[in-house]
Amino acid sequence: MPRHGKKYQKAVALAPRREAPLADHAEALRLVKEAAFAKFDESVEVAVRLGVDPRHADQVVRGTVVLPHGTGKSVRVLVLAQGEKVREALDAGADYAGPEYIQKIKDGWLDFDVCVATPDLMGQVGQLGKILGPRGLMPSPKAGTVTFDVAKAVREIKAGKIEFRVDKTGNVHAPIGRVSFDVEKLQENLEAFMDTVVRAKPSAAKGTYIRSVTVSSTMGPGFRIDPNLYRRVAAR
Repeated sequence: MPRHGKKYQKAVALAPRREAPLADHAEALRLVKEAAFAKFDESVEVAVRLGVDPRHADQVVRGTVVLPHGTGKSVRVLVLAQGEKVREALDAGADYAGPEYIQKIKDGWLDFDVCVATPDLMGQVGQLGKILGPRGLMPSPKAGTVTFDVAKAVREIKAGKIEFRVDKTGNVHAPIGRVSFDVEKLQENLEAFMDTVVRAKPSAAKGTYIRSVTVSSTMGPGFRIDPNLYRRVAAR
């Protein structure tokens, strides 16, 4: 059985009893920052357990949200477009843009984090499904990454737009910043994310929707937040 190091054990000591989640998300985020012990600037993440059955298409929860303060991560954006849309994308801050990148991807090039495509190229981009799909890089209309408004899409992604989707166990995970962020910024990012998750509740979902909410850093322990804070919002 794996054993945790002394730094992790010290961090775990900060966590309240498992059966008593915190009633204040600002306090939970403060503890996440205090418990972080890695030598690098760890990501702060939220994990939400939902009362849905993802095996049913009408209970799949997915969406996008622009975090007010971004994720703290530099995102490399590729735009698959042609004509004047290439210049629009580059002017908006895209790292790469042009139709020639379709062939480059087929040849094994994947040095980007998000891919945006214009609808007129989706016939060719669709051929990249087996390459981009498993990596979560395939452009999607639901995620706003298939659009002719490439400038807007690039600006939102650079500003901190993230995509989330419930996994097969009914959980949603997302980064909401870095340990170096102020608690206030982390709190605003968390609130923006949770508000979007709550509004994405499927009409077919029955019973309790927000079952648990846990925040943690990359290497640190998780701190549970009282889900009733968000259940009241979901019930409105």
